[in-house]
Amino acid sequence: MNYVQGEHREQLTMFPEVLEDYIEEDNPVRFIDAFVDDLDLKEMGFRHSEVNETGRPPYNPGDLLKLYIYGYLNHIRTSRKLEKEAIRNVEVMWLLKKLRPDDKTICSFRHDNPKALKKAYRSFHRICKKLQLFSDTLVAVDGSKFKACNSTKRNYSQKKIAESLKKIDKHIDEYLEELDRNDEADEKRSSDKISKEELEEKIKQLKERKEEYEEHKQDMEASDSTQKSLTDPDSRLMKTSKGFDICHNVEVASEGKNNLVVEFYATSAENDQKELSQIAESAREALGVEELDILSDKGFFDHGELKACDTPHLNVYIPILKDGGSALPDPAYNHRAFKYDPETDTYICPSGAQLFYTHTTTRRGQHIRIYRTPACNQGCAHRKACTTASRGRTINRWEDEEVIEKIEKRMEEYPEKIGLRKQIVEPVFGTIKRAMNQGYLLLRGNEKIQGELSLTMLAYNIRRVINIVGIPKMIAALTP
Repeated sequence: MNYVQGEHREQLTMFPEVLEDYIEEDNPVRFIDAFVDDLDLKEMGFRHSEVNETGRPPYNPGDLLKLYIYGYLNHIRTSRKLEKEAIRNVEVMWLLKKLRPDDKTICSFRHDNPKALKKAYRSFHRICKKLQLFSDTLVAVDGSKFKACNSTKRNYSQKKIAESLKKIDKHIDEYLEELDRNDEADEKRSSDKISKEELEEKIKQLKERKEEYEEHKQDMEASDSTQKSLTDPDSRLMKTSKGFDICHNVEVASEGKNNLVVEFYATSAENDQKELSQIAESAREALGVEELDILSDKGFFDHGELKACDTPHLNVYIPILKDGGSALPDPAYNHRAFKYDPETDTYICPSGAQLFYTHTTTRRGQHIRIYRTPACNQGCAHRKACTTASRGRTINRWEDEEVIEKIEKRMEEYPEKIGLRKQIVEPVFGTIKRAMNQGYLLLRGNEKIQGELSLTMLAYNIRRVINIVGIPKMIAALTP
């Protein structure tokens, strides 16, 4: 029995083959082609969307956008690899009509159009809404660290600078002492000793490096920053699941129906603490709804952010951090076990005693009202579990504590919603970082990275919708 045989490479055909015959009706490139052709590239602000009457004709930005969307869908992101695909990949040949842009042209397109790429990403929302794939009531938010295009060696902190300057001064002193010894020596130096010229050159290099470090130190002091990255100025040393690395923090809002990304942005913030109000309001605007439930984890907990989200348009669900609970004899007796009476402005302890307001203090920019009770009754059944202080129990109340109480009441009414957060938003990061291998960034600076992430999030959404409804329905949704 013979093997299945292919055609001879030099076999001639009477009629040349047509690229169209290689592309099935449900091939994703058909949607990419139709989707980009449906966009108003000029309105979005793509460079070269208008052609000049004179000069060398540019590539159509629509063709380059098609190439990038195809690349991100198929885990091909670098301009050099995309250049090769235009030569050897039949799907790309069909998509670009056999155009072969060089890698510099491909690279410049992504680099020059970050804002327009974000608008292209948002244009896909129209299809999702038309197919009724978005939840208009529920969104989960989370942040994740994406590795930046910056090595740890080219990132400096104030502590690192101070240690480096100390080492340089030590080495300079050692070399100067060696120079003095060489000058005083009467006998000829042995061959293993460093010459005077070599020592002077080393001292010169160390002084130049010291000037460089001093400049980094001054830049950090002038910008009130604790870090400086040289390759990607907006990247920072951040804690990740695998230790510390130079990253950008990417905030994502995923809707609760099909886990589609409705909004995202990159930030230099090392944690999510100050990001809740921005990502929540951005998600609401992206969905175009009046009211939205927001699910988040405790990493977003911040009094100021919760107050900013306390509007008729946002309903936040977030685990409440129990202030001081872990330092008590029994954590169950944290301040949530005490009932606040707004009429008398007092707290009632579990045994029925009152805690009275004494004064206001400021901690981390927040105004805190302090409530205390006279020395607790030694016969109180709760005393040993409640406090060990001789002067009795103290309760701290944030000036806008009613915001926290409102969230707690909301969570008591709908306890099942907090558990939904992991199911909605964490699979997004898992898919992007593992399945799509796009957990690291190629561009530098938050503005350029917004464009790069736009392609990643658009590719993720397209792939999700393909799996849900298929290519024919997606193309049909493009028609008015």
